[in-house]
Amino acid sequence: MQLQKIYSTLAFLAVAGTSGCMSMPADLNLSLERPTAQSKYVAKVHALAEPIVINKMHAWEIRLQSQSGEPVQHARITVDGGMPQHGHGFPTQPRVTKELGGGRYLLEGMKFSMPGWWEIKLTIDSTYGTDKVTFNTVIIQPAILAEGGTSAERHF
Repeated sequence: MQLQKIYSTLAFLAVAGTSGCMSMPADLNLSLERPTAQSKYVAKVHALAEPIVINKMHAWEIRLQSQSGEPVQHARITVDGGMPQHGHGFPTQPRVTKELGGGRYLLEGMKFSMPGWWEIKLTIDSTYGTDKVTFNTVIIQPAILAEGGTSAERHF
């Protein structure tokens, strides 16, 4: 009876453990520039420092344009995201801290806690209206140790 309980527990753990390790969708769009869901904006994001260091804070830049190519000024941008395969968000609360001019915004507080597929979700509100966009990025298995953190590569 005890042995059956152990086997049942091990079987459950094996299934639960592999559910978070599913493969990414084959058609996963890794472009870091794209139109928003309702095509009100064209948004572009990029990390200000490469390589991405796991468990270290880093900043990104967001660039917003209207569909006609005009820089979007004075936008209010909220940030969400996380790892869809693991069901958790960012270990921090990333937020836009500064408008840099020319439709550019500083996003601070980004932190990736592990390798894998991450989503960066932006909700944008300005005089053009409210819209959303999701970017996918993949942080590859750590390569080297750097200043107490682990350096990783990012695939686009």
